[in-house]
Amino acid sequence: MPRAVDGTRRKDRRKKILGLAKGYWGRRSTNFRTAKDAVAKSLTYAYRDRKAKKRDFRQLWIARISAAVREEGINYSRFIAGLHKAGVEVNRKSLSNLAIEDRDAFKALVDTAKKAL
Repeated sequence: MPRAVDGTRRKDRRKKILGLAKGYWGRRSTNFRTAKDAVAKSLTYAYRDRKAKKRDFRQLWIARISAAVREEGINYSRFIAGLHKAGVEVNRKSLSNLAIEDRDAFKALVDTAKKAL
């Protein structure tokens, strides 16, 4: 019976980790032991930040809407409340985009929200 050696599995596993560590600085990209730790940490950060990205963008959209709405003489919370009462269902990403690119349409939404209040 031939001697069993963990050749290809071991090589494939290490190759996969070193492939993920490509572009890392110093030994982290070439040394398996340090690359393994670096990759584990980077994957943890990637998972965490995929969730954080959604929060960050929502925060940005709200800040943009708030700034645009204040120019119209109303605050953000009153604006959103007015839109809900008027039955206007537009998400914050679209509202933010309207505030930047189409001022007239955004102003019409602000007027609708003010009337609903």
